[in-house]
Amino acid sequence: MIYTIVTAGDFVSEKIKVLIVDDSALMRKSLKEIIMTDTSMEVVGTARDGQDAIEKVRDLEPDVITMDINMPVMDGLTSMQYILSEFPEIPVIIISSLTEDGALTTFEALELGAFDYVAKPSGTVSSNLHIVGREIIQKIKLAYKGMNKKSIRDRVKRQQSIILPKKSLPLKKDLRVKDKSKVVAIGISTGGPSTLMEVLPMLPQDLKAAVVIVQHMPPSFTSSFAKRLNDACRIPIKEAEAGDVLQNGRGYLAPGGYQLVARGNGGILRLTNTPITVFMPSVNVMMESMLDAFGGENVVGVLMTGMGDDGVEAMIKIRNAGGVTIAEDESTAAVFGMPREAIERGGAEIVVPSYKIADAIIKAVNK
Repeated sequence: MIYTIVTAGDFVSEKIKVLIVDDSALMRKSLKEIIMTDTSMEVVGTARDGQDAIEKVRDLEPDVITMDINMPVMDGLTSMQYILSEFPEIPVIIISSLTEDGALTTFEALELGAFDYVAKPSGTVSSNLHIVGREIIQKIKLAYKGMNKKSIRDRVKRQQSIILPKKSLPLKKDLRVKDKSKVVAIGISTGGPSTLMEVLPMLPQDLKAAVVIVQHMPPSFTSSFAKRLNDACRIPIKEAEAGDVLQNGRGYLAPGGYQLVARGNGGILRLTNTPITVFMPSVNVMMESMLDAFGGENVVGVLMTGMGDDGVEAMIKIRNAGGVTIAEDESTAAVFGMPREAIERGGAEIVVPSYKIADAIIKAVNK
């Protein structure tokens, strides 16, 4: 089975040197087989634990590292921190399990500086790893393309320096969406979790809009991620459920595996299995639903880091209908795919780096 993906910008003059870190011999073998199916890559070495990984990085100087989390001697999180302190230019891709514990640890790794993650399909030792072979190859190439990207390291530093105020008690007044209230529709993909952790905590509790978020993510990860966002943000954030009534100053993360849309006059959310799209949930489906329910002038569309063009068509429609559209600037985007398409095709009215997106959202809501 061949997983090679050839897209514009994938060709490199030299092979991408990959170091595989996993305590399972089966996983190391499977990962090597997957990576070696692509002629633009080579596996320069493998490591059986975190300490071994540190030594191999010094000896082999890889371009990209795939890192397991749960390992003896030294775990992946600890190892990654040592490696990034000494070699901050080397991107690390976390290979984690789909369990709740695996999700929480993965988000912690992303906040500490990992480039992205790939979820193992069936636990710590997945004999069917080939299922995500295409995704592994894609993300190694994206990580290599983003090598030495100062913006990613700067984001980690900014997040570490932010001191967030304690979350206030819930406001007592009814914040249900009414006429002229606004909806902030956010779409994000590869590189998204760490970017959202930079943007969403900066939104005020009295924001006069509901915030609906689509982050491309496995179904088993969204619940844990919603809880992590809720703990970090001023506004309460939850994994969206069918029947939720949108409220100002509240955030709703679309659950993985479903389309999230608004029903009726825009106040009630519902989950559906249609339409079938490459990503479930789809940014385009969610944004167009919000546009239909609330009208253009009441929608703020936001598109940030990610591969492909999900959400671009909806951003164009929102802008043409009188809404405000915001795209992340290339200077901070881990993967400048989705925002670039929005900018080039006229779907982005405002283009700002990630650390200015929260301010742009607040201004658009108060406009």
